[in-house]
Amino acid sequence: MSENNEKVGLETFHYDNTTVRNFLVATTIFGIIGMSVGLLVACQFVWPEANFGLQYTTFGRVRPLHTNAVIFAFVGNGIFAGVYYSLQRLCKTRMYSDLLSKIHFWGWQLIILSAAITLPLGMTSGKEYAELEWPIDIAIALIWVVFGLNMFMTIIKRRERHLYVAIWFYIATFVTVAMLHIVNSFELPIDFMKSYSWYAGVQDALVQWWYGHNAVAFFLTTPYLGLMYYFIPKASGRPIYSYRLSIIHFWALIFIYIWAGPHHLLYNALPDWAQSLGVVFSVMLIAPSWGGMLNGLLTLRGAWDKVREDAILKFMVVAITCYGMATFEGPLLSLKNVNAIGHFTDWIVAHVHVGGLGWNGFLTFAMLYYLIPKLYNTKLHSQKLANVHFWIGTMGILFYAIPMYWAGFTQSLMWKQFNPDGTLVYSNFLETVTQIIPMYALRAFGGLLYLSGVFVMVFNLIKTAKSGSFQAGTEAQAAPLMKDYKPEKSEHWHRRIFEWKPVRMLVWSLVLVAIGGAIEIIPTFLIQSNVPTISTVKPYTPLELNGRDIYVREGCYTCHSQMIRPFRSEVMRYDPADLEYSKAGEFVYDHPFQWGSKRTGPDLHRLGGKYPDSWHFYHMLDPTSMSPGSIMPPYPWLFEQEWDKRRTPAKIRAMQTLGVPYPEGYDAQAVADAENQAALISKGLELEGIKMSSDAEIIALIAYLQRLGTDIKNVEGVAEGN
Repeated sequence: MSENNEKVGLETFHYDNTTVRNFLVATTIFGIIGMSVGLLVACQFVWPEANFGLQYTTFGRVRPLHTNAVIFAFVGNGIFAGVYYSLQRLCKTRMYSDLLSKIHFWGWQLIILSAAITLPLGMTSGKEYAELEWPIDIAIALIWVVFGLNMFMTIIKRRERHLYVAIWFYIATFVTVAMLHIVNSFELPIDFMKSYSWYAGVQDALVQWWYGHNAVAFFLTTPYLGLMYYFIPKASGRPIYSYRLSIIHFWALIFIYIWAGPHHLLYNALPDWAQSLGVVFSVMLIAPSWGGMLNGLLTLRGAWDKVREDAILKFMVVAITCYGMATFEGPLLSLKNVNAIGHFTDWIVAHVHVGGLGWNGFLTFAMLYYLIPKLYNTKLHSQKLANVHFWIGTMGILFYAIPMYWAGFTQSLMWKQFNPDGTLVYSNFLETVTQIIPMYALRAFGGLLYLSGVFVMVFNLIKTAKSGSFQAGTEAQAAPLMKDYKPEKSEHWHRRIFEWKPVRMLVWSLVLVAIGGAIEIIPTFLIQSNVPTISTVKPYTPLELNGRDIYVREGCYTCHSQMIRPFRSEVMRYDPADLEYSKAGEFVYDHPFQWGSKRTGPDLHRLGGKYPDSWHFYHMLDPTSMSPGSIMPPYPWLFEQEWDKRRTPAKIRAMQTLGVPYPEGYDAQAVADAENQAALISKGLELEGIKMSSDAEIIALIAYLQRLGTDIKNVEGVAEGN
């Protein structure tokens, strides 16, 4: 055989299936873990005691665990499994380095393990989808470079001249995620597992949602589009519908997507011009997104009989349909009049999970059903069980999404409803929470259905693997790439310019995705008028700073916003005395910002001075004692643990480095000042019959909560100047 191969110029090699299998096993295990934590989170909205009285399992700590596990562990391992399998076959070569593949796999799992340990412990940066602390951020960057190097060197040594469309999306994913992660993760460490964001307030919010939106775009979307372009033709036996549409889809998508982040901050304190850019590009995003959806669905034209029988194709069809729904709804929600209804409500939760459960989840399941039989050289154990999984999963999505849409509309309508005399109908925020608890129960049931389907899949795949024999390497043959090849002028321009030059494609991808971010972010830092100064806004006291760190640690921002939008309904609800909405200049010392993205509880930006210290004391000890019917859990550990005196000087020095104007040498007296303020709060509580050590964390948290929004109270000209 070798002699014949030499005559025709073929080379024999083996694809690496071991790495693919390892990532498939990891995505399955972490899928179950991440979804189980999500089910726990959903149950806590109905039964707050489902945190079992532990500080490590409260909603504010396990919600980031759920999002990180599902996004980076479940979807992330799924991406890598699909890329390692498809890239080798598209390039007709084994991965560049088996060692790099192993480092990538085990490094990524260690990162996931570190997240699973640190997040429940409250070690968090307080930025959504980027909660992991600085040592883990560095590890992510290093392992991502290992992945990118292995991927790109594989492309360089390929035996196939043509760079298939899936590879374009893999390249764009690598360069863009690297850029997003590095820029958003600039933080100043004060010690191991504790840091402050380098950015503050408005700038921090813009950078975070530039990252947050595009983490969805370039981690949950573009790599999965690459997998769609590979696995749908493979599973259906039909070529992709349109090569030209693929070109338009790719370049338009990566250029437009990066601009859309500000639509998460509409009516917030972000400059109007940045909000408008986010809206315009979000609306434009419909075209390339639906171009990709149609390219995927039309690939199946003429194969609908096969779709009716094949569970894999059923999963793919629903996945692409959910992608189309989510990418229509996203631009819809970016319209300011629609965003005024949906933002901070459960509508957003429904929107996100249509994409997560439908697009990412179902496409991952389809890939698992396709790959496991191939890797084990056998047939799927049971098509019937795969179909059962499909229908259970589909019903799970419906039972999850529909109640959340209903809850979101209910919340918004109740928040904004006025009596004929101009007063709010539902002045007590808690009324808007208790009204939708049945919807939360249905959401939990939907999550249980979806997770049950995953267990059906796992059983099916284990039986499949046992019926076959794992093939660690698949033998293949291909002719070496002609190094001196020059594309003919008759070839399509895209092939001549980009597909023969992967480095050029990488560079242009980076240029296109960098343009939007640079135009939106840089002026916000350089032009002072974007964040007008408010002279009365002062730095937090050392005790308030410690209280703020406790607030961030407990994940309070996952339920409470600190952003009163310029709506009559909001200023009347949250600041009826002064009718002040939130101003950009109020957040200049917030590292990180705490605007939030979901209101399960009321906004807190004008909370300071609204209630006496004793109210906060009892509210944190037993929320239902102050707010009957509350679904907030108690926080008894705040009354037992002591606020952080040891690191307080380092915190002050870090803030000074970040530009917070504490006096020179103030770190030396910060602890004494904090102790004096804590003693005053403790004495005040004692006058109300409450004995509590001034060193308790609850004292520091009360200090922070009582500071919120007080800097501009009763100050003339603040509203007009900002």
